[in-house]
Amino acid sequence: MPYHHRYASGAAVDLPLGKVVCVGRNYADHAAELNNPVPTVPMLFIKPATSVVPLEQPFAIPAGQGRVHFETEMSILIGKRLKGADEQQAAAAIAGVGLALDLTLRDLQDELKRQGHPWEKSKGFDGACPLSAFVPADQVPDLQNVQLRLRVNDDTRQDGNSRFMLNPVLPLLSYISNHFTLEPGDVVLTGTPAGVGPIASGDRLDVELVDILSLSTAVL
Repeated sequence: MPYHHRYASGAAVDLPLGKVVCVGRNYADHAAELNNPVPTVPMLFIKPATSVVPLEQPFAIPAGQGRVHFETEMSILIGKRLKGADEQQAAAAIAGVGLALDLTLRDLQDELKRQGHPWEKSKGFDGACPLSAFVPADQVPDLQNVQLRLRVNDDTRQDGNSRFMLNPVLPLLSYISNHFTLEPGDVVLTGTPAGVGPIASGDRLDVELVDILSLSTAVL
């Protein structure tokens, strides 16, 4: 089904679906598990709107293109235009907080890295960004103390906390807005903790921001 921004309460969000801005290697333990250096400034890339599908619905993954890895992330819905923003302005622009899977064609990404090429083909394919409904920002007491958890077929695969982000949410939003404008309806993915791995057709996924938002979904 087509994706539309919405709140977990069922209320509609009157914002268009825009681009998805992602930060790579925002948790040191995740960088280490893939043998990647830890960046000294935020590493940004963009998924197009066509990559977004509803996380609550069973979703498809590409076939015949190698391993598809999950990366569980806290997502931030932008509600006001941010350009050259400071942290106070960034905080005021957050319209919601949710969950996302940054799906990655890992074999393709590894090959693109070896060639020194951009990652877009491995990160921006159709369906590469299952995105949940959002909770209002005021329902998240502390953006830097949120537990992210993912279980695949009842096996806990990721269990990390946003306090370990290398770039906390508000400085990250400010940094992004000083390089390119964030528009209402854009979404920012804030990075994934360690534990990423492959998913396959038939897998069941339970994803949560502990005590804030939880859902179950499946891979077609």
